[in-house]
Amino acid sequence: MRISPQLLRSGPAAAAGAVLSVALAAGPATAASGISVSTTGSTVSVTTSACAQNAGGNWGTASLLTSSQANFSQGRQVTLSGTSSLQSAAWSNVSAGTYTVVVMCSDTTTAGTQSVIVSTPTISATATASPSRGVMGGLGGATKDYGPLTLGAGAALVAGGGIAAAWFLRRRSKPYRL
Repeated sequence: MRISPQLLRSGPAAAAGAVLSVALAAGPATAASGISVSTTGSTVSVTTSACAQNAGGNWGTASLLTSSQANFSQGRQVTLSGTSSLQSAAWSNVSAGTYTVVVMCSDTTTAGTQSVIVSTPTISATATASPSRGVMGGLGGATKDYGPLTLGAGAALVAGGGIAAAWFLRRRSKPYRL
């Protein structure tokens, strides 16, 4: 049987295509990280669903490593808490920099490793809208609405003060009158 050179040249390409299509249909590789890391300001948090609870009730431990730390035990360690469907841990007051988060389950398997960048929080001032009419002074600016009796009594006092002032000033201008 004679095999043509063209078939020999296309055979490896067809085999590679078949392997690639099988690999893509299989889904993501198992080496993918089983953790999710997020940052909010100076807080770093990690969640996973890869750990199982041991007999002592422990889910596992998460460690936050700086770039100068080489292994799990050197980092800031936090015990995982949560439920059978989701476990989490968080670190607060983390300074700016690049960190690696490693989650170790209670059965000493690694759930995942992921790098995270903590940036310096920026403080921004925002102006708030002032009241459209401001504080109303004078007429209508009081916080309590007084009735007509109170307003009438106030008007009588003002009128009485005006009459007393006029009488006093008139008496002063003519010293011979009593």
